[in-house]
Amino acid sequence: MPRIQIVFYSMFGHVYSLAEAVAEGARQVQGADVSLYQAQELVPEDRLEASGALEARKTFSHIPVARPDQLAQADALIFGTPTRFGNMCAQMRNLLDQTSSQWLNGELIGKVGSVFTSTASQHGGQETTLTSFHTTLLHHGMIIVGVPYSEQRLLTMQEISGGTPYGATTMADADGSRMPSENELAIARTQGARVADITARLLT
Repeated sequence: MPRIQIVFYSMFGHVYSLAEAVAEGARQVQGADVSLYQAQELVPEDRLEASGALEARKTFSHIPVARPDQLAQADALIFGTPTRFGNMCAQMRNLLDQTSSQWLNGELIGKVGSVFTSTASQHGGQETTLTSFHTTLLHHGMIIVGVPYSEQRLLTMQEISGGTPYGATTMADADGSRMPSENELAIARTQGARVADITARLLT
């Protein structure tokens, strides 16, 4: 039974929507045990309220906060982060920076790792966020899984859409008004199913 942890940070709900789609895809694999966690918030509450994020975050306030020590309990870790200037957000970096003990003890070596993200614009650093995130996973000795081009939705040209071979993506627009499209959610489901399937194969 592959144990899949989806660990995300979301401010306005875009990454959370992708996380739910990733989870839906992972659950399609028989026996997969899928759990969602969120990275600890670092932004002061008054700033969240002023930006409108406090209200948006209520939709996933029931998701427990991830702890560094729990990561080793998973067979696969799928991380979701919004992009901040072409990199992962501070909340996710803060979580990963607390995994030195896991690194020293090799607790994540051989586990499957995957990443998805959200940006404000089409060219807002989706691929740099995903590939730079992979660097941390490689330092932990993880096996990185992306989305192959057998997922034909990566090739769509009929609409503006996220989705890369490095992981599922979406675009929120500068004001956060755009939510993930069905094409983007489908790619996220494919990513979740692929991670769960490969993890199950590695466990046999």
